[in-house]
Amino acid sequence: MRLGVAGALVGGAYRRGDVEVDRESGLVTAIGVAGPGSGIAVPGLVDLQVNGFGGVDFLNADVDGYAHASMALARTGVLAYQPTLITSRPEQTVAAIETAAKAQAAPGGARILGVHLEGPFLSPARPGTHPVALLRAPDTALLGRLLAAGPVTQVTLAPELPGALDVVRACVRAGVLVACGHSDATAAEAHAAFDVGARSVTHLFDAMRPFTHRDPGIAGAALTRDDVFVGVIADPSHLSPEAVRLAFQAARERVVLVTDALAAGGCLDGHYRLGDVEFDVSGGTARRADGTLVGTTITLLDAVRDACAAGISLEIAVNAATRTPAELFSRGDIGLLRPGNRADVLVLDDSLALRTVLRQAREL
Repeated sequence: MRLGVAGALVGGAYRRGDVEVDRESGLVTAIGVAGPGSGIAVPGLVDLQVNGFGGVDFLNADVDGYAHASMALARTGVLAYQPTLITSRPEQTVAAIETAAKAQAAPGGARILGVHLEGPFLSPARPGTHPVALLRAPDTALLGRLLAAGPVTQVTLAPELPGALDVVRACVRAGVLVACGHSDATAAEAHAAFDVGARSVTHLFDAMRPFTHRDPGIAGAALTRDDVFVGVIADPSHLSPEAVRLAFQAARERVVLVTDALAAGGCLDGHYRLGDVEFDVSGGTARRADGTLVGTTITLLDAVRDACAAGISLEIAVNAATRTPAELFSRGDIGLLRPGNRADVLVLDDSLALRTVLRQAREL
């Protein structure tokens, strides 16, 4: 079956011609096929920071809730994701990880890559919306309990906290990605964590020490290292277009677009919860009663469009939502459009509107 496109993004570069998929095998069979067409085919998007979606909060979700949210995400073009759990009581986090493991074993909609623990080892000086009373000092024993609960693939922590480097090392030994975030770390403290194995930054510029010319903090350390990836929320309520361009100009193919999406994603304005945190969405912007910004309601394709509106090329923006997150986890089975891979493919029209979502060569 041909998709009827004029071209495709393959390995971050545009290639003319149609894409052919096989519905029986669910695989991509050919790219660059001659023939008429319109629009562009891109790989299924990969979102590494999703707190919830479609009315479902992952910290409190059951397996049916995951099924609903995974399908809702898939219909927006996200075909692989990390459910992200904010800081909560250890027993609640353990239960949420166990539920994610059950949901991962019952596939449907977008694929669950594993759980992203955003906390509890975060700085009380930069908590964002995380409940300060539930933040914990880095603790390898608690880390071990959380990792034993299920498929944890990423941990975000504040590297300046006492014991943080021991947690980084323990995560590295367990094959878990470490990101620095919600942190007041200096550049030197950030470099110390990167030197022992931390490889990413959670939502660059947000909830971290501000960059200045004499005190560049995590942002300055990360942007100047070739071995560190940076998560970016391109939503204008989080970052200005100049900040988005700065991140891409400094890090380019190390930028990972994320949404930090909430249960309110894909829903109407109203009152919602993120774990134990209550918030309201008005005009698509989510805030607590005290005005603190709480995640986003955007889709990852919205983030791609916002990056393009900030001046980033379509090829680079799509790469940041597909190939780069796949590379961060050394996954060759997601985020890439090539013969032999699963036909998880999006078809966009010339205005970047989503025309078709294919999951294993079948339209959703």
